[in-house]
Amino acid sequence: MTQLKANKYQVEHESEKEDASIVIINTCGFIDNARQESIDTILRYVDAKQNGQVDKVYVTGCLSQRYRPELEKEIPEVDGYFGTNELPRLLKTLKADYKHELVGERLLTTPSHYAYLKISEGCDRKCSFCAIPLMRGNHISVPAEQLVLQAKNLVKNGVKEIMLIAQDLTFYGLDIYGKRNLSELLYKLNDVEGLEWIRLHYAFPSGFPMDAIDAIKNCSNICNYLDMPLQHASDNMLKAMRRGITKEKSTRLIESIREKVPGIAIRTTFLVGYPGETEKDFEDLVQWTEAMRFDRMGAFTYSHEENTHAHKANDDVPEDIKKERAGILMEAQRGISHELNSKKVGQKLKVLIDRKEGDYFIGRTEHDSPEVDNEVLVKADENTYLRVGDFATIEITSGEDYDLYGVPVK
Repeated sequence: MTQLKANKYQVEHESEKEDASIVIINTCGFIDNARQESIDTILRYVDAKQNGQVDKVYVTGCLSQRYRPELEKEIPEVDGYFGTNELPRLLKTLKADYKHELVGERLLTTPSHYAYLKISEGCDRKCSFCAIPLMRGNHISVPAEQLVLQAKNLVKNGVKEIMLIAQDLTFYGLDIYGKRNLSELLYKLNDVEGLEWIRLHYAFPSGFPMDAIDAIKNCSNICNYLDMPLQHASDNMLKAMRRGITKEKSTRLIESIREKVPGIAIRTTFLVGYPGETEKDFEDLVQWTEAMRFDRMGAFTYSHEENTHAHKANDDVPEDIKKERAGILMEAQRGISHELNSKKVGQKLKVLIDRKEGDYFIGRTEHDSPEVDNEVLVKADENTYLRVGDFATIEITSGEDYDLYGVPVK
């Protein structure tokens, strides 16, 4: 978007009017639902093109990277398909020059006070269920100086919080520095003036670099928050998934992290319905989840992905059983979340206000990431003035399953 704007294009992200002459669709090819959403979007704009509402339709991203021959055959009306690393070719097709001086510059598609910062691309892990390496290739780290420059530019434009993301944060630096360098990157980002919150997403548990936890502990601007997808707790499933870790090692890792940073919020995700998952495997997962009491958790059903290692196995868990197990797991988490939230009543918390919706200002604590985690709701009345994008101190008055309610501290 930044490159196109520099070439005098008028660019909108998810325009509500749908009156653009050129539409570029950025797709996902990870799981069934995401693929279907991408295909539905492509078909919608192909129809718009055939009706004369749109001149050109281009498709880029993971779906295009993974299934280009099939897409070109099935939906030939698209004017061009581009893979995940073909930005220069896409720009050339649009007769736009790639401007190297814009490295580090970005147009935000999020609210102006927070942004996602991708620190690496691709993944060297070979989890049996995952198609990401097929679409994104091997792990490639972004040099630290570029990331610091991006962070400074984001702050200059009003960003107060950045979410560090990667297919695997913990591999950061191995390819360009010869060592895991996440902790050093964190210290450098912590020094960026005006950046108040730094949040870590998608850390792989096997071989986890504990010096990154030291950085969380030592740096005032790094949120006490870690997103670490653990995927399962049954040793049978962990081995089949090729995760390189056992339940016992996972337990020790979580305990070590909590010991180093008391009060840290750990978000995780689990995958249910993997080929061969028995009732016993699933019961082990539920019991472990209840014992570990994660602050935030999501559950996903297994998607049988072609060209992955797991695709050779028989997808033998029925879809209704997969959904039932995901529901049981989330119900267990609901009770844990309610209990943890209830204990926050009376506490005064620093909250970043994200938006105003109806009669409430809605924000987040350092323990919550946008869109996936808990929110703090503050009644908007004539005596309450909060500004979106600002921090406020909120006293918690009640806690529900996934939300907190509070009042501003005068």
